[in-house]
Amino acid sequence: MSRGYTQRAEPPLEGVAATYYSANGAYYGRLISTNHVNVGRQRKQAAMSEELKSNLARKMIDAKIRNQCVILRRYTRNGSIDTEKEILAMQNLRGKLLFCKSVEEIMGYEGAAARIYFSTLGKLIDSEFTFSGRNKRPPLDPFNSMISLGYSIILNEIYGKLEGKGLNPYFGILHKDRGKHPTLASDMMEEWRAVLIDTLVMGMLNGHELSKENFYRDSESGAVLLDKDGFKKYIGKLENKFHADQKYLSYIDYRVSFRRALDLQVNQLTKAIEENDASLYMPVVIR
Repeated sequence: MSRGYTQRAEPPLEGVAATYYSANGAYYGRLISTNHVNVGRQRKQAAMSEELKSNLARKMIDAKIRNQCVILRRYTRNGSIDTEKEILAMQNLRGKLLFCKSVEEIMGYEGAAARIYFSTLGKLIDSEFTFSGRNKRPPLDPFNSMISLGYSIILNEIYGKLEGKGLNPYFGILHKDRGKHPTLASDMMEEWRAVLIDTLVMGMLNGHELSKENFYRDSESGAVLLDKDGFKKYIGKLENKFHADQKYLSYIDYRVSFRRALDLQVNQLTKAIEENDASLYMPVVIR
């Protein structure tokens, strides 16, 4: 068995949840109490109209693309590579979200923007870690290895917070339901991917905090994985970032940690579902 990672998340009420997953992001399972089950809320969640889903999806993906554009500009600022053409193409895709009539259409534009984003981000990374695009199972280069692990950690942070609010993490809005995959947690993660993980990984690799020697290729899966020392550095850096205070939430006038911001976003989603009103959900947008 590959080296794994255990994450403990404390729900708002009593009880501590433990999540187990592997070094390359494979989800093993969770231990959690049933104190937070809210059947009435889950019935409302399951009965969400397609209109509500589309409106929520549009806000989430709009925020995701906006954040990706900010990240590209941030890493272009001190370099010689011009990314304005790619950013304009992503902004055009974002503009088309307004005219989408279904979640499927919205996700189509999201996928197109993501392909531009990752291919452009690959040009902005240190030459030692250059990558050509997103690959997942298995991750074939250091960048994809690190973001896959990071996304898995965020996914399970959000998973626990959704359960803590009595929502079902498997009833999705953006992504189609899949057995054993918490699609709602995946949905809520979309606007956080670039903000929390992509920036952390770019910072560590461009800042030479890790070298190629911190990675190895698993002989069975072919996945590129962090060694023990690199894994420890990455987890420590990510945990510090979770505790860092930021002001990315437009509906509060004070700074909160990223972990607390995730809580507040789940609260927002819960209100939108309870009231059947997508306007109650305010997405995460960085500047």
